[in-house]
Amino acid sequence: MHQIRRPPLLLRFLVASMLLAAALVGRAAPGFTPVADILKAAETALGGAGAQVEATVDAAVRMPACGQPLSAVALGPRMAEVRCPDPSGWRLTVPARVRREADVVVLTAPVRGGMAIDASQLAVQRRDIAGGSGVGMADPSQVAGRIARRALPAGAVVTAGDLADGAGALKRGDPVVIVSRAGGIEVRMGGRALGNAVSGAVVAVENLASRRIVRGRLVADGVVEVLQ
Repeated sequence: MHQIRRPPLLLRFLVASMLLAAALVGRAAPGFTPVADILKAAETALGGAGAQVEATVDAAVRMPACGQPLSAVALGPRMAEVRCPDPSGWRLTVPARVRREADVVVLTAPVRGGMAIDASQLAVQRRDIAGGSGVGMADPSQVAGRIARRALPAGAVVTAGDLADGAGALKRGDPVVIVSRAGGIEVRMGGRALGNAVSGAVVAVENLASRRIVRGRLVADGVVEVLQ
């Protein structure tokens, strides 16, 4: 008969320790806040609107037990601060992986700054918007015909911050007032825009009286100041 060799005592001890540690994951040692409670608070603060949140806390973290329910606030799209509201409470910054999908308007072709966005350059796609720097637009009609504040690449999600305000936008062919200043004298004349522009941008305009073309800066609604 063959004798069954049992694993060495040290090996059995290590295996038992690993199983015990696995069983205790998410539970707190006496006098400490359960890690599971910290994770839940952080995920609640970062959740909402169909977001999928997975917070992480270092296994070595031991926060004192809290006598009141934990609270948490979002510090950013992927970071929360969990707080114990006890008089001698604590605060812990908790990172997380966040995914929030939505149907948003994206560009199918690049757009230059100061140019109007055409409806043919737009599409609606499902995107992860959790890490975006602005709120995406849901309807292409909210974007078509609007002026881009800056150059935007193909595939970019269009946000409200990418679009110029209607009052400050200038389109090719719009009537303008051309203002020229020299030696303390200001002259105003009628003109026509030869391009699109947003407030503060430089645009070419035509003097309707002389047919001269000059370049100026859009300083107000329909007012272009000639560059010296």
